[in-house]
Amino acid sequence: MPKGNVSYSLILALSLFCASPGYAAPDRADSSSDVSAPTVIFPKTSLGPDELAVVVNDADPLSVEIAQYYKTRRGIPDGNMIHVSFVPGSTVMSQTEFARIKAMVDAKTPQQVQAFALTWAKPYRVDCMSITTAFAAGFDKKFCANGCALTKPNPYFDSTSVTPFRDFGLRPTISLAGSSFEEVKKLIDRGVQSDSTYPAGTGYLVDTSDKNRNVRAAGFEPLRRYLGRVVKLEQIKEDYIEKKPDVLFYFTGMTQVAKLTSNTFVPGAIADHLTSAGGQLTDSAQMSSLRWLEAGATGSYGAVVEPCNYLGKFPHPGVLVGHYTSGETLIEAYWKSVAMPGQGIFIGEPLANPYGGNQVSFNNGELTIRTHALAPGFYAVLGADSGIGPSHPVARHVRVGFGLKEIKLRNAKNLFYRIVPEPGGDAARL
Repeated sequence: MPKGNVSYSLILALSLFCASPGYAAPDRADSSSDVSAPTVIFPKTSLGPDELAVVVNDADPLSVEIAQYYKTRRGIPDGNMIHVSFVPGSTVMSQTEFARIKAMVDAKTPQQVQAFALTWAKPYRVDCMSITTAFAAGFDKKFCANGCALTKPNPYFDSTSVTPFRDFGLRPTISLAGSSFEEVKKLIDRGVQSDSTYPAGTGYLVDTSDKNRNVRAAGFEPLRRYLGRVVKLEQIKEDYIEKKPDVLFYFTGMTQVAKLTSNTFVPGAIADHLTSAGGQLTDSAQMSSLRWLEAGATGSYGAVVEPCNYLGKFPHPGVLVGHYTSGETLIEAYWKSVAMPGQGIFIGEPLANPYGGNQVSFNNGELTIRTHALAPGFYAVLGADSGIGPSHPVARHVRVGFGLKEIKLRNAKNLFYRIVPEPGGDAARL
């Protein structure tokens, strides 16, 4: 892997790691220990099935089978199943063919859709850029590079947006990729199984001997310092880990990752290796990123063309862990972690959400709200006796940061409570 402009990327990385804690999140049904509990209304915090469109290649039986299974498992609306047709089997799609297909997809996509899931491993590229970025943002040679050069930035990077198409004209895209239906079925099942499980796994930050591919290791210690209280993080100075029973995150830099299948990945786990050709899913001379999914991970990322070792062209572990453990879906957290995604493909189960959901209990007049899923910042809690108001503030300046948050309201007499961000209390920049 040729060296990129590491100084530029390192400045970017350090500015993110050393910033005050940031974070983001999802909305799920709440639970209560009392049938007379008030209703708590949460702000929108993540994407749902109605905002994800599934693109299926009708000429590829495997794509059709994957799409149907995913539709059933995730409850994707019929109108969000986008059917196209092209000859399967090639690893690279031409710009001309892509333009035809993308026009068809855009014409069929409902306006509320904010993200795409593709249902194939091939093609993984459109000319010089990854197919996931091409579907997300359209084909644009500014996302490509001849040699070691910066590429077009991701406007969604480290943002608090829960509506990327509305906010940026971008639909983050991921591929439900695998070598067989059985492999993708297991992937989908892991993603569904992970939802709101709040896993007690470990994030392994592997500091390898491969100097050119180990450039992310400079940020591992700051990551442990800022997010170590949210999720267990272990920095290991080795070329690989083995026989670990609880892998939640695995970040490394190597052409090949040894002993991969000796480890046990928890449902919802994310893992990737910084190298030149991991995203060449079916014909890489290095380790294909598909190996992570086959070993049990629920999401991964890899380069489809030579990116050089620019940090900004690979997932930023701090941004990824911060957003994911704050209740965002896998597709949101992963896409927000790559500053320049034009040369890399995202693969995995997009709606996996281990830290989503909210828990609400009501005992002896005390309302307790527990959640990972509120973006950091300041909130007000409004009370009302009707779902449409009028409402009044019962708590102001409630500060939210990383990890599990708990909000308690004593003598809670209202029938409805709504949590709303306070003006000027921007989540991500505490």
